Amino acid sequence: MGDYGEDYGNYTYDDYLEYGDLEEVKGDYRQRETMHIISVVIYSISFVLGLIGNGIVIWVTAFKSKRTVNSVWLLNLAMADFVFVLFLPFSIDYVLRDFHWSFGLVMCKLNSFVSVMNMYASVLFLTVLSIDRYVSLVHLSWCQRYRTLERAWIVCGCTWALSATLSCPTLIFRDTMRLHDRIVCFNNFYVKEGHAAAVRHIIMVAVRTTVGFLLPFSAICVTGILLTIKVNKSEGSVRISTFSKTVSAVILAFFLCWAPFHIFSLMELSMHSTLYLHNVLKTGFPLATSLAFFNSCINPMLYMLLGKKVRHILKRACLDITKSSLRELSQSISATETVSLPEGPQESPPEEPVESSAL
Repeated sequence: MGDYGEDYGNYTYDDYLEYGDLEEVKGDYRQRETMHIISVVIYSISFVLGLIGNGIVIWVTAFKSKRTVNSVWLLNLAMADFVFVLFLPFSIDYVLRDFHWSFGLVMCKLNSFVSVMNMYASVLFLTVLSIDRYVSLVHLSWCQRYRTLERAWIVCGCTWALSATLSCPTLIFRDTMRLHDRIVCFNNFYVKEGHAAAVRHIIMVAVRTTVGFLLPFSAICVTGILLTIKVNKSEGSVRISTFSKTVSAVILAFFLCWAPFHIFSLMELSMHSTLYLHNVLKTGFPLATSLAFFNSCINPMLYMLLGKKVRHILKRACLDITKSSLRELSQSISATETVSLPEGPQESPPEEPVESSAL
């Protein structure tokens, strides 16, 4: 396997995204420990909010609203984010155990594959939703003829297939190995030559950065700017304000959550140039990854929970649940009283003769 301090070896810092860390802890241990704690806190918040938020989105789009093309995009986006955060407990456990993997080789591969696939799916559905919003408002005649539910589901199927294809390297290269007193889940490139391993590493980072960030972010920015200009020319001031805020929030959240991770991914390509860069990557990658994960729990808030229609559906659903609970409680109390009432009159008649005879 070779010395993991030489060249690229068989590890990468971006294994934090795929749950791996193959080097001995170096540098300021206390500082890294603090960063790991912060990462675990963000993981935990993302897990709780992601389950609740995306669960609500799935519930609303699948059962409480009319099935439209927009609801199809949002449903698939929520499903991708939901599955993504569903696997976060494995990451939390891994960090809490000081990067010791205790779930075996199959789960190492499967966990990494599902996480990376849903990362791609989440970003791609975000892009599809942004492009579709632009096309549906600018090219109305085209949308009326070709923008159908069947084609929307076909696009979703292609998106999932592309995400799975891009994630296949994790099934090939992910491996487990005992390193001192720990078992690590890492990228094993099966190459003794450091140059060949570095080439594979560079290709993986380049594909993930391009497909997972640069192209989606460019599409979101361009469509958002063009659509904002279009809306400003043709719509009323109220709708302009609401729409502009939503688009700005999506672009800003996407950039803030994913930019640090991909910047660190590019930096690690030259991680052995200086010891300072080496330590920066070791310290900062967990936090950058946790911020990327956090995007999956704020997506439903930006795309669904900020809409008036969704808030109305949720409010009405909560009122219905409350009314139903109160009605059942009232019926239960009434049934209890009805059962107990016949017992009272049956006991009272014998008491009256006793009292009259005593008199």
